[in-house]
Amino acid sequence: MVLVGLGVLTLAGCATSPYAEVWHKKPQLTGPRGPEPLATAEQNFTKAMREERAHPLVAMADCLVALQSASDQLKRNPRNATAVRDYNFGVSRIFQIIHDTNLDPWTQPLIVPTAQGEFVLTYKPDPRPEWNPALYDFTPADEFDVGGKYVSERTTRAGIGAPIVAVEREESKNARGKAAPSRIFRTVSAVAQFQGRQCIIGFYDPLDQETASFYGHTVPLAADFTVPLAVMLQETDPARHELSRVLNPEKYAYTARIERLQPFNPNKTVVLVIHGLKDSQATWTPMINKLEGDPVIRKHYQFWFYSYPSGYPFPYSAAILRDELDEVEKQVPHLKPMVVIGHSMGGCISRVLLTDSGNQLWMKIFGRPPDQVQLSPKTREYFRQELFFRHRPEIGRVIFIAAPLRGSNMATGWVGKLASLIIHESSASSQASQEMLRVTNAREEELKPKRRANSVDSLSPKSRFLQAMDTIPMTPSVPYNTIIGDRGRGDSPNSSDGVVPYWSSHMKGAESEDIVPSDHSAHQNPQAIEDVMRILKRYAK
Repeated sequence: MVLVGLGVLTLAGCATSPYAEVWHKKPQLTGPRGPEPLATAEQNFTKAMREERAHPLVAMADCLVALQSASDQLKRNPRNATAVRDYNFGVSRIFQIIHDTNLDPWTQPLIVPTAQGEFVLTYKPDPRPEWNPALYDFTPADEFDVGGKYVSERTTRAGIGAPIVAVEREESKNARGKAAPSRIFRTVSAVAQFQGRQCIIGFYDPLDQETASFYGHTVPLAADFTVPLAVMLQETDPARHELSRVLNPEKYAYTARIERLQPFNPNKTVVLVIHGLKDSQATWTPMINKLEGDPVIRKHYQFWFYSYPSGYPFPYSAAILRDELDEVEKQVPHLKPMVVIGHSMGGCISRVLLTDSGNQLWMKIFGRPPDQVQLSPKTREYFRQELFFRHRPEIGRVIFIAAPLRGSNMATGWVGKLASLIIHESSASSQASQEMLRVTNAREEELKPKRRANSVDSLSPKSRFLQAMDTIPMTPSVPYNTIIGDRGRGDSPNSSDGVVPYWSSHMKGAESEDIVPSDHSAHQNPQAIEDVMRILKRYAK
């Protein structure tokens, strides 16, 4: 959603199709039956699926017997396509039985009796606490069909192993400040290997590993990168709060935070994505889904997002982000220089991160130095956080997408007036507004604002903050790129994406400027996504 969406805020809730839809299906082996002994193994898999509910241990026994047979074929030839198909299906069915019947091989080994003797089902432990399988519910990815507004293609990787969706059983109470999600939705690849009568499950992160060791062979690791994203969107449903976070941002202040989408890897560069007005982290799904399908991107980058109540003026949201980055620095002090990608108002927030403000913004607002302005300590601190800042040293590059860096005329006129009526000002902002009006009233009339700016006002070309920011150069040490939509009309520099005109997004110092045939949702445009991929690959380290 974008600025123009504010014009219909009071109508129909901007009803759209779901961002992601997930349907459960009954998985089946497809393709021709394999030769013996694979044909017998396939029959055992089918039998196991019929009896799992009534006799889960019997079903698990049939599954393990069949899986061992497929494994024996792969030991001899890991490129046997039929054996790979059967093996992956079998590992997935182990997780299906565990999930559907509440078997538990994670807190202690599971003893599975068979006619040939007992199997012991267990797992290979990992020293990282977040990889304890007892913390998760696992569902095989082949049990899902996916679709929805933001999930138009399924990104997978062929190989050995079962792609699994891992969902944390309980929300974390200590995630804030650690860039950790409150609840983890993770893609996992599971590989089972037999040591005698012991079946040992190994868990792999397919975003970190392209291959796995399998009975002395190095084999490509199977993966499904899309299903966990779709499950996360359906379960968390960020769309339900997008409008509310515009209209009443203070109520959703707790949602302003940095979160990572995968386990932290100190060897990879963080790509921090920042959404725009009346939007959420969900809006990045098409881009992230596409980027994670590329092995070079997977090798060098990890994705985090900053989400925030977009009813706040963007300078205030930028101040919150700086605090979040300070907390991240305490937790992971040696981050590689990160890449920030900002769409729409998220681009304006990104611009702040590259700027040393000095006292120029303060002077633009108040017209006199801080020691000559009488404010309460609380209000002084409020404006100090918003108006005084230095560029963030942890940022190595910024990509601006459809960013109204000099404002958008959509924020003026009836759209701005409507926003002023329906966006609730926070209590801290309200107090600051009253004091600002009081102290600026004693100055020249042009310094007196009619009211405290909301998020829409802060994007107006008349915004004194935007005007002042445009006069302050960005730190020269951080390169940046721009991507701008022209709705396919090819009329730049007189173009517009329908919300933001070219003159507002254009930046003379950009290393590259890409014009894409898109409306304001340029970050979801295939050509723009390819441009981002090209930029990331070019500077991968």
